[in-house]
Amino acid sequence: MDTDSLSSLAQFLYHWTDSPAFMKPIRLLDTRLANQIAAGEVVERPASVVKELLENSLDAGAKRVNVEVESGGVKLIRIRDDGHGIAKDDLALALSRHATSKISELEDLEGVGTLGFRGEALASISSVSRLTLTSHVEGQESGWQVRTEGRDMDAVVNPAPHPVGTTIEVKDLFFNTPARRKFLRTEKTEFSHLEEVVKRLALSRFDAGFSLRHNQRSIHQLRPCTTQAEKDRRVASLCGPKFIENSVIIDVEVSGLKLWGWVGLPTFSRSSADLQYFFVNGRVIRDKLVAHAVRQAYRDVLYSGRHPTFVLYLELDPSLVDVNVHPTKHEVRFRDGRTVHNFLFSTLHRALGEVSPEDHLPSAALSSQPQTRASGVEGGEFKSQESMQLASAPASSTFSYGASTGSSANTAANFVRETPEPGQVQKQIQAYSELYASSAPERNEVQEGQPVAVNDLPVPQAAAVNLPEQTADIPPLGFAIAQLKGIYILSENEQGMILVDMHAAHERITYERMKISWHADGIKAQPLLVPKSIAVSDREANCAEENLDYFKKLGLTLERMGPETLLVRQVPVMLHNADVEKLVRDVLSDLMQHGGSDRVESKINEVLATMACHGSVRANRRLSIEEMNALLRDMEHTERSGQCNHGRPTWTLLTLDQLDRLFLRGR
Repeated sequence: MDTDSLSSLAQFLYHWTDSPAFMKPIRLLDTRLANQIAAGEVVERPASVVKELLENSLDAGAKRVNVEVESGGVKLIRIRDDGHGIAKDDLALALSRHATSKISELEDLEGVGTLGFRGEALASISSVSRLTLTSHVEGQESGWQVRTEGRDMDAVVNPAPHPVGTTIEVKDLFFNTPARRKFLRTEKTEFSHLEEVVKRLALSRFDAGFSLRHNQRSIHQLRPCTTQAEKDRRVASLCGPKFIENSVIIDVEVSGLKLWGWVGLPTFSRSSADLQYFFVNGRVIRDKLVAHAVRQAYRDVLYSGRHPTFVLYLELDPSLVDVNVHPTKHEVRFRDGRTVHNFLFSTLHRALGEVSPEDHLPSAALSSQPQTRASGVEGGEFKSQESMQLASAPASSTFSYGASTGSSANTAANFVRETPEPGQVQKQIQAYSELYASSAPERNEVQEGQPVAVNDLPVPQAAAVNLPEQTADIPPLGFAIAQLKGIYILSENEQGMILVDMHAAHERITYERMKISWHADGIKAQPLLVPKSIAVSDREANCAEENLDYFKKLGLTLERMGPETLLVRQVPVMLHNADVEKLVRDVLSDLMQHGGSDRVESKINEVLATMACHGSVRANRRLSIEEMNALLRDMEHTERSGQCNHGRPTWTLLTLDQLDRLFLRGR
């Protein structure tokens, strides 16, 4: 070997031996460093600390939890509970990593029934703060206190007076990790995140009381709830009274799955998804499967760009859900995702369809005590202008079904009378086309877009609009009085005046009838003159091959022609002009992600919605009093009549009290 080669080899060996991989041997991490690494996953901000500590308190059987913070939780977090406490001999061990009393063997992970179980929270929090834990177990002579000190986080235990329960103080969060502290936001922002955590846990456990103080100021004082009225009050204080007033109460149990809670009406939607709480066995989660099922349930009643509101609780066997899929336990995995998805969708879809105009109207009890539901609201967290309100103060209605209820049967009966026989879809479509033609200007002697003079409006006879003497005989949407500008119907009911957008209302009625008629006929398929070839991935092709029968039920006949090629031979008749390739890809995506798909039904509904829009009465169509009253009665017996096909409200109510305030009466 020449001199140059030896020199190159020497340089290579020098640089290789000087590399970090060669110089630093493998060793165990320092205890404090390991805990701080774990804290990076568990402790993101003060809100993360409060979440972990509150979950421990609730798992300890606490019925009262007091939370006190200063400077948004950065300076001080103090949580006191009345749980069963921690024994003296376990205090030091409680601050160690992977130390917990909630699970003991591998089988316990298959059915976790507690909020926490990893055993990392206290060790992680104590590594980035000054933590003091004081606890007293019933039967002990006194309480005991533990704190961690020194580089190795040695625990020091001393006696301390304390009632039965536990108090944890976390001071100077991130005092020893300045880089982490720089990432914290303003005090107001950090406290808002912290308050949201308290809200979620307060919504998850109605049997426990919660209090929250910030900088010596009381923010929330929530007592334990036992009755439905007390639960309504807590939800109103945390989510706003308007949410309770514009919500449907759900309580459904089928085949081991139970769903209960509050679902906001489609017209009480928001510009962001900030009023959506979903709990699985008492654990708040954010899950794509759940979000998809909810969006599907609101599919044709929610205005574009708006988000639904809900506080829902799903209860099922703990062995059917895996909560050990995320460090912060925000996500879960269901063993049978398709069943859960279908249960959520069908329950919510049916509940929203059961809502009638009568459910939107204010009840007598509510109008006599307008402040009952608003008690305990601090600062009005949710502004009313964020919502699209259907009525001024409708009372929440209840939806449930099972062996003992007959509400769904009654509702179905209202539609059986209106449902055309199978095979009549085309005839009904033709009838709606004729209706559209009959609303041409020559019948009304008014040109489209031309305003109608008030003097030209039909003046009803007094006998035709007199209300019955018995208020119980007045229907929810009242009796028509007149037509305004050929667009709106003015009606009077027991509460006041109702305005109806006649086109939007008739559009929904037509749309619902066409859907019933179409489903009675079933999905008709027609062969393509030239089969459509689609290039897909091997995974998508396998999914399609496994679900050929499912596609056939949707009116799509597929055939696998190669490892990454699908051939579409038949499509639904209503979708012969649709983008077949995009439709198949979307269905495959839904199947792989959610176990099912509603793409085909959604596309068909879009076509029916367009036909219903063109087949509904138009502006400037002059209606008689009898026709207007007939439209109001149809609205009262049609599902989802509170919104048109595009999610816009079809009617609104101006109560007598609102009219009095408008004209300053009684002042």
